Amino acid sequence: MADGDVTRVGLIDDDSLVRAGLAMILGADPGIEVVGQGADGSEAVPLVHKHRPDVLLMDVRMPTLDGIAATKAVAALPSPPKIIMLTTFDMDEYVFQALEAGASGFLLKDTPPQDLARAVHVVAGGEAMLSPTVTRRMLSHFSEANPGSRQERHPGLDQLTERETEVLGAVGAGLSNAQIGMRLFMSEATVKAHVSKIFAKLDCTNRVQIAIIAHEAGLSDLDADQV
Repeated sequence: MADGDVTRVGLIDDDSLVRAGLAMILGADPGIEVVGQGADGSEAVPLVHKHRPDVLLMDVRMPTLDGIAATKAVAALPSPPKIIMLTTFDMDEYVFQALEAGASGFLLKDTPPQDLARAVHVVAGGEAMLSPTVTRRMLSHFSEANPGSRQERHPGLDQLTERETEVLGAVGAGLSNAQIGMRLFMSEATVKAHVSKIFAKLDCTNRVQIAIIAHEAGLSDLDADQV
């Protein structure tokens, strides 16, 4: 992150009251600095260029450019920030499209303050804000929208080691690095190293995309005991 241990955050939401509330909540955390705000998805890329946030909180539905299109535009930038989608409904179909476009997770706008700040830190650390339950629902939605996708095997899977394949399956189950370490008897640092290699070999930018690939290949163990 740019400023030591401080996570730089940008806010994109067309509701000024929502932005003010988010800024106040996040600003109360000494490890977070709100560096820029925008009222529409069209302001996302300029905000990133100007303020270089580590994490961008983005509303899904905005009048000129919605959060999905804005997420695609931001994700296409060199070294893009992590993106957390903000939504009123946890099953909003547009959120799933945004996750596929490169977002690292999503949060409801009524998320408790302490959970909001924690989510920012988790995503800034390279993990996804998706619980196993949400991951299961997201992948179910993806399967319904893409029938037959399980028949297609990602070519990068053949490059994974046996251990990396195990980690891939655990990521697909929505587990955090700490949970994966407990399940596979590895340190969290070792898990993070494996995840980084999986990103490179599968040409992915976030854990959501990895989860989809694991699901397509039948590797995600979503019904297993989670730790």
